[in-house]
Amino acid sequence: MFTGLIEHLGTVSSIARDEGGCTLTIANSAPILDDCHVGDSIAVNGACLTVTEYDKEKEGGWFKVWLANETLERTDLGERKEGDQLNLERAMAAHTRFGGHYVQAHVDTTANITERIPDGDSLRLKFQFPEPTPSRPSLMQYLIPKGYVAIDGASLTLTAVDDAQRTFDVMLIQHTQEKITLGKKPVGSKVNIEVDMVGKYVEKSVAAALGGSGGGAVRAVVERVVEEVIGRGRVI
Repeated sequence: MFTGLIEHLGTVSSIARDEGGCTLTIANSAPILDDCHVGDSIAVNGACLTVTEYDKEKEGGWFKVWLANETLERTDLGERKEGDQLNLERAMAAHTRFGGHYVQAHVDTTANITERIPDGDSLRLKFQFPEPTPSRPSLMQYLIPKGYVAIDGASLTLTAVDDAQRTFDVMLIQHTQEKITLGKKPVGSKVNIEVDMVGKYVEKSVAAALGGSGGGAVRAVVERVVEEVIGRGRVI
């Protein structure tokens, strides 16, 4: 589990690809390796990855992670190049102040930056999802103004949502622009998106209730309201 508060920016120092996926080596990462162990989880641009090897001293501290093909297909990590910076966050500790929102670092899909609009010292960004497909259904139902979204692993507040255009906006204050990669990405760039998991659980619970799977009480309430409205002769 993560908070979406980026701890550090690491740098891709090498990429080794094969048929099964690829290995990323991420250097300049010493500040987050003081308590690192092989097998630990680190969110890299919002994707939860497992440390397979590390060295706290060389290259400013580096660690390696393995990216399976599923990860490469669902995130932007397959498009990273040597020298690119990546958002890094260690798994949440029990004593950590919880300043972001619950982030699983399980990337749902990607979106593209369509607008960058300066607003004083802040920066307004607009994103658009691609057309939904059977394998990648729409996620717009999980986005609400002033709700949460994780973009490249950073917990951000939605400032606008347009379901018809499949777009959503966030605003980055100057401090945030300096601490994460998002403020440096140009229009057209791909970003990793994880919607708030609370919305997913609510949707599934309500769907189960209305479908009669263990939620008969909710279904009965809805049916009673519908019957009362129909009984009054009102059109729904």
